[in-house]
Amino acid sequence: MRVLYFSRDYCPHDHRMLTAILTGGHEAYYLRLEDSGRQLEGRPIPDKVKMVDWCGGKAKFHWYDIPVRVLSLKEVLVDVRPDLLHAGPLQSVGFVAALSGFHPLVSMSWGFDLMQHADRNLISRWVTRNVLSRSDWLFGDCQAVLNKAAAYGHPLERSTYFPWGVDLQHFTPSGGGEGIRKQLGWTDADVLFCNRSWEPQYGVDMVAHAFVRAAHDSPNLRLLLLGGGSLREKIEKILRDGGVNDRVHFAGQIQNNDLPGWYRAADLYISASHTDGSSVSLMEALACGLPAAVSDIPSNKEWVTPGEEGWLFRDGSVDELAGLMKNASSAKVDLAVMRIKARRKAEEKADWDDNQRRMMAGYQKAVKK
Repeated sequence: MRVLYFSRDYCPHDHRMLTAILTGGHEAYYLRLEDSGRQLEGRPIPDKVKMVDWCGGKAKFHWYDIPVRVLSLKEVLVDVRPDLLHAGPLQSVGFVAALSGFHPLVSMSWGFDLMQHADRNLISRWVTRNVLSRSDWLFGDCQAVLNKAAAYGHPLERSTYFPWGVDLQHFTPSGGGEGIRKQLGWTDADVLFCNRSWEPQYGVDMVAHAFVRAAHDSPNLRLLLLGGGSLREKIEKILRDGGVNDRVHFAGQIQNNDLPGWYRAADLYISASHTDGSSVSLMEALACGLPAAVSDIPSNKEWVTPGEEGWLFRDGSVDELAGLMKNASSAKVDLAVMRIKARRKAEEKADWDDNQRRMMAGYQKAVKK
């Protein structure tokens, strides 16, 4: 099958989708809506993927570009002659794909598009409904996303539950992270870990506030903060003004090959996201046997059962999160048991090898339709 994979930019998700298309025995053509210039994925585009350019290939996307992009996409479709068009997120890439009139169209939700962007205003709701009505099939990374799509009129029976997944041979509990702890002088510390993007929807500023409160009561607590984003100055100020900067390590961007060691260097994974689909970083943490304390949004509840793989706290509650952080220093026995259950949950639901087979099966159903 000849698949045209159409995405907004190039990030780790795109690398994995393109690799899966090739692994499934298909031809992969790759079209980017824009080249933002941000270094979202360190790995090169997989070999054998055929790049498709338009508008010079580097133009940033703006809403007023839609008519031009639709016409350009139609030209690409005539040139490539794909058997299937795979497109997402919905309100940008998916909308351009839907307006092209091509079928079969497999739309892929990226979580935030349905759980956050769809309800922004009347226009977003109309765009979302329009894309879903023109989609022959839908990939959703959690049940909450599929239910939201159904509320917008897309039948559940034309959807595939596709929770991304991780490489369970790469993200494992074995291999140790002691070297990182030793290098930081945190061998005997209680280490918290967060690698969500420093953007408003992911609540890393809330993690910083909670850590300030918890650290004053629990002097053994330490925080590993990976990544970065637009809230960098705000988050650094919270920690600096709170007097806990010396108990935080800012690790920056970590390459995929090195990530498992950082998860294994921690005692508890933290995510305070306000909106999300199935979080790949949460899956990676569970696969590494790292228990999680996460906000009680619907998608997180599909991965963490309180007292099993970790704990849930009320979305937006700094007090509850701070309490769970302090609990990490007195729950060593519980955490040891949770590590086993965390890995088990990843093996049950987050195996990339299994999930990419679901993706290929979804392709076949879309073509048959």
